[in-house]
Amino acid sequence: MGNINKPGIESAENAPVNVEQPGIFQSQKTSNGKLYALITGASRGLGKAFTVELAKRNINVLLVALPKDGLPELCHGLSADHRIECDYFEADFTRPGDIDEMVRWATGNYRINILINNAGMGGSREFELAEKDYLDNMISLNIRALTLITHQLLPELRSHKNSYILNVASMASFSPIGYKTIYPASKAFVLYFSRGLSEELKGSGVSVSVVYPGPMKTNKYVTKRIIKQGIYGRIGLLEPEYVACRSIDLMFRRKSHIILGWLNRLSWLFMKTVPTWIRLPAITKRVKRELTASK
Repeated sequence: MGNINKPGIESAENAPVNVEQPGIFQSQKTSNGKLYALITGASRGLGKAFTVELAKRNINVLLVALPKDGLPELCHGLSADHRIECDYFEADFTRPGDIDEMVRWATGNYRINILINNAGMGGSREFELAEKDYLDNMISLNIRALTLITHQLLPELRSHKNSYILNVASMASFSPIGYKTIYPASKAFVLYFSRGLSEELKGSGVSVSVVYPGPMKTNKYVTKRIIKQGIYGRIGLLEPEYVACRSIDLMFRRKSHIILGWLNRLSWLFMKTVPTWIRLPAITKRVKRELTASK
């Protein structure tokens, strides 16, 4: 098992806590019966935006992200600012055992009716030159972790009258892309997995939504890299806070297919109507230009 820090409860109903020393763990299934949303990749970018948006809606949250990535501070801040209950679990889903440990912690102590599978990784590299660990980690995060977490939390989600799963895919789900190769393939898996599971769970009380974010201003580096793509990149950028807010709105409306922003909808139409032999070289050329500019 990986090096996973013990969880700590951060509640606005408790006295102030030292975020360096997680509080005393309590079994929420027996102590208060409240419902929680579990968010993976919750410490930064879109995952953090999901977390803040849920807290603003007075929804208790369970945060999962890499160790030493600011979860205690984030959890404490959410509890203080929004008076919700927050707990966190630090894990690396590329390591054996971390998924099972996290799920045991979550299902053994909390009542969960919302799962947001946001953890994942992307990148642009020439396939032949990419490191083995880079490829392995992308497959582990984008496919294996999302699948196993959903599978192991599904009995808990089904135990409630209304539950929601939101999986984060990408606009890259809709086309193969050279110099990305594994990434769009992994996000296409998220697309088909989510749509298939949604059909399986019809009438169960558990809805499955999948959102396809395009370019987002998740940090300065990403924003700068995307802007190098030219006017297409600049006009397509969305704020993570907007994506999180609209995705959660549509998740609660049980929308299975979420594409946000007029340019993303236009891109979806382009990828659905233009033959692969035309769009694949065009998209790959853009990615190659981005790679060349970053060297």
